[in-house]
Parts: sequence; C-alpha cells; structure tokens
Amino acid sequence: MRHLARLAAARAAAETLVASGRVPGVVVAVAVDHQKPDVFAVGTDADGHPLAPDDLFPVASITKLATALAVLRLVDRGLIELDDPVDRYVRRAEPHSGVTIRRLLCHTAGFAIDLNAADAPYEPGLTWESLAQACLRANLHHPPASEVLYSNIGYGLLALAVEARAGARFRDALRDLVLTPLGIEGYLGMEPPRAPARIADVRGRYRATPLEPFNSPFWRSLALPWAGLVTTAAGALTLVRAFRGHPPGFLSPPLRTVAVLDQTGDLPGGFIEPLRWNPCPWGLGPEVRGMKEPHWIPASVGTDSFGHTGASGCLAWAAPGVGVAWTILGARTADNGWLLRHSGTISAAVAGG
Repeated sequence: MRHLARLAAARAAAETLVASGRVPGVVVAVAVDHQKPDVFAVGTDADGHPLAPDDLFPVASITKLATALAVLRLVDRGLIELDDPVDRYVRRAEPHSGVTIRRLLCHTAGFAIDLNAADAPYEPGLTWESLAQACLRANLHHPPASEVLYSNIGYGLLALAVEARAGARFRDALRDLVLTPLGIEGYLGMEPPRAPARIADVRGRYRATPLEPFNSPFWRSLALPWAGLVTTAAGALTLVRAFRGHPPGFLSPPLRTVAVLDQTGDLPGGFIEPLRWNPCPWGLGPEVRGMKEPHWIPASVGTDSFGHTGASGCLAWAAPGVGVAWTILGARTADNGWLLRHSGTISAAVAGG
C-alpha cells in the first residue's frame, strides 16, 4: 500500500509539473526493491503527441551509466583493471601519467568537459570514428586527481578501451555486454524502429535543422558513448538498477558495491556553475548525491543515493535507503532549469521524502 501511495503522489506531482507549462510531458518509471517497475506517462512531446509509457527518448548522459556498465562487465571478466592507465588499452597521441580507468569513470582524470569544436566539427560527415580520434588527441585540462571535472572526452576514451578489449565497435559491444543481457530496448548509432519522443527547447545554432541535437537522425547516427543512447523509461531504469544488483549476477557484488561509493576522495568540482560542489562525490559511473546543493535530487532522498542525469531533460536515480529506483524522462531539455528546479517534486514523492 505504501508503494501505491508513493506512485499516486508521483503521478500527482508529474501532472502538476506538466500543467505548470515547465515541461510538455514526462514519462516516469518506478521500481521498489526487485519488483517489476510501474511506468506512467503524462502530457505530450514537443510536437504535441501524447506520451506513452513505452515511448523512446534520447537519454543523453544517462548513456554514461551504460558505458560504465560495459567497462565494469569487462573488469569482472579480468579484461580491464580499474587502476590501469588507459594507455594500456588505447594509443593516445600524448600519453599522460595518472589517467586511469577508475579516474575516467569518476571524472577525475583531468580532461575538459567536451571536445573543442575544431577538433571534430559538428557537420555532415562526422562519425563516431572521427570523434574517437579527437578523443585520442585530447590534452589534459588539469592534472589527474586534482579536481572533479565532468568529461565527455573521458567516456570517449572508456569506449575505446571497451572496443579494444571486446574486439568490437562500441555500439555492438554495448549491445552484447549491457543492453541484451539486461533486456533493454536501446539503440546506439542506429535508427530506432519507431520515432523517439521529440524534445522541446533545443538551443544553439543547429536548432530546427537536420543536425538538431537529440531530435535528428544525424545526432543519433553518431553513436556517442557519452550521450547517444535512445531507450525507454524502463530501459533507463534498468541501467541504474543494475548498480543495485538487479538482475542478480550481472555485476559481481563487490564491484557493484564499490561502483556506487565515492571515488573522488573529497575533491571539489562538477560541471559548470551553479553545479559545482565541494566536495563532489562520484562513483564508477553513477553520480553520488552526497551533500550537494543545489541539486536535482532532494536532500531527503539520502546522501548515499546515486544515478545520472541527461541534458535532454531526464534522470535515472536509486535510493538504497528506501529501496526504490526511478526514472524521469522529460520532453524538454534541461537548459531552462526545469529538471534542476522542479523535477525534485516527483523524486521526493517517489522516495517518500
């Protein structure tokens, strides 16, 4: 009965949020312990199409949870070591001491947030292969283990390490290591069989063009290991639940336990203002809530809660203290602040906070 009350409260919070006009619609998935998730949809996508529980969304940086799981699966198999330098697995233009798999996973390796536009111009003809080469050429922004700096480049290098050890293109390795074993409907670098929900408020020079981020076949073709996954609310939920031991045996218990503990050693950092914190705890893929403020997850959910957000307007989170995990997929980018300022009402309802 308590779960039903939380679910009803979450739906009410979602309906209020959509009615406010801050987001056209959301799909929310909630799972308690190891039970089957409940999924509901409220509102529409950017084109006014009513959302359905099984709609596909570009989940942006929630993709990093999938990439991290691929790495950790290879760690479990003894094919990758967390404290190995990444240069053991990939050949970079200028190797740097201290750039380890562990530090790449928790964003303390020292790379910038993203590639320079000149290194891999965002234009027709861009591919994952050319982006990968740009990642290999990238220089450090600051010394390893001196700051937490969220980095897409780091996850590009992790994808290359997976390719080297799995002997397959990253999108294929991700399918075989993560998506298929977890039963996730997910697509990376290929067009889905049905159109994804369209995301509102995409900004920048490519808005409303054939290259529009999140919404275009071009964007989806890039197979970005840090942002390109297209999946459902249930699929995103399954990614974060894998770090909670569901399904059993997907990750070894010792490794998944370590993966959701802070790996940054109380270093400060994060993204860009106002999302910089001191300290900035982060695990082996998932962000750890800690005492961060401001934050999209209410403090009442628990300092040990963890998960990931995505710039397309989504989050996937787990709260071990109350045995619940949830996903919020919104039909508006996070740029206007709705995810940071207002999605917490849904999360608080789900977690009973």
